[in-house]
Amino acid sequence: MTNSTDEIVRVTVAVLVVSALIAASLWILRPFLPALIWAAMIVVATWPLMLSIEKKLWGRRRLATAVMICLILLVFVLPVSLAFGAIVKNGGQILNWLQSLGNFTMPQAPHWLNDLPFIGKKLTARWQEIAALAPAELRARLLPYAGIVLKWLLGQLGNIGSIFVHFLLTLIISTILYLKGEATTQGMKNFAEFIAGNRGRESITLAGQAIRAVATGVIVTALVQSAFAWAGLAVAAVPYTSLLTAVCFLLAVAQLGPGPVLVAAAFWLYWTGKPGVAAALFVWALLVQVIDNIIRPVLIRKAGNMSLLLIIPGVVGGLIAVGFIGIFIGPVVLAIAHTLFSTWVRKSEADTSQNILR
Repeated sequence: MTNSTDEIVRVTVAVLVVSALIAASLWILRPFLPALIWAAMIVVATWPLMLSIEKKLWGRRRLATAVMICLILLVFVLPVSLAFGAIVKNGGQILNWLQSLGNFTMPQAPHWLNDLPFIGKKLTARWQEIAALAPAELRARLLPYAGIVLKWLLGQLGNIGSIFVHFLLTLIISTILYLKGEATTQGMKNFAEFIAGNRGRESITLAGQAIRAVATGVIVTALVQSAFAWAGLAVAAVPYTSLLTAVCFLLAVAQLGPGPVLVAAAFWLYWTGKPGVAAALFVWALLVQVIDNIIRPVLIRKAGNMSLLLIIPGVVGGLIAVGFIGIFIGPVVLAIAHTLFSTWVRKSEADTSQNILR
């Protein structure tokens, strides 16, 4: 009895010490965790591409890593730099535009809006409802939103330094993971197997598939929609095209689509005396908004055998819960939980069947 009690005490103390060490390590590494998570998501999502580049570069991992880092800089830094550059360059005009909302008056709805199928009558009724508001009431409704937008823009401009440091850390960690990818993956699989056996190893594989499916399905779809949105805005000669395209990309990633930006641009064209171009851009906005329903399922199924019932709630829920990085974390958590739960249920059913047969 004494030996048993001593063993329980020893195991309890060991668990407490290990838990305290893990908590302390996470607390110390807390400033680096966002960069580490981002780097892991980027490397896992682009790992097949890196291996393909490595084969073409005579099997040299360092060269392939250098190419991948340059691609990351091109894909991530260039669009963000253009967006911030557009905000800084046109900051004065944006402020003047936001302040001019105090004198804004809503015109009457265009005739073609009512002729649109399915939604034309509803949009016209809503438009007329807003147009019937008194100038003071309309101004009172618009100014709070203008203040929110202005505050967000100023906040983002003030965080440029921290964003740069964060991205620099992400690049450094990504470089290390590209160089040591196989060893890191094997270590994670061994740890997962120690915790949950074969199901743990399967969970690590599934997590990689979930990240690639999200990166391929969500991010690529957002890039395609943003490209189409940019084309429509450029042809329609809408100002601040690069800035609006960046907003379209963020909305597409958040599963809202670029429709709100394009529709707002179409309304602006109508107010400035270009009803024909406005109508064309409005129809283009509807097409760009629904194209993701065709592209995303195909890309997700091609990237990994995962259900959209896990991907879509995971993306939206993760985005709401933990921010932009949640679009990757959410589907991964749901996919692993679903796999473990399904495995346990099947194992339980198999054990029950064997007991019945006995």
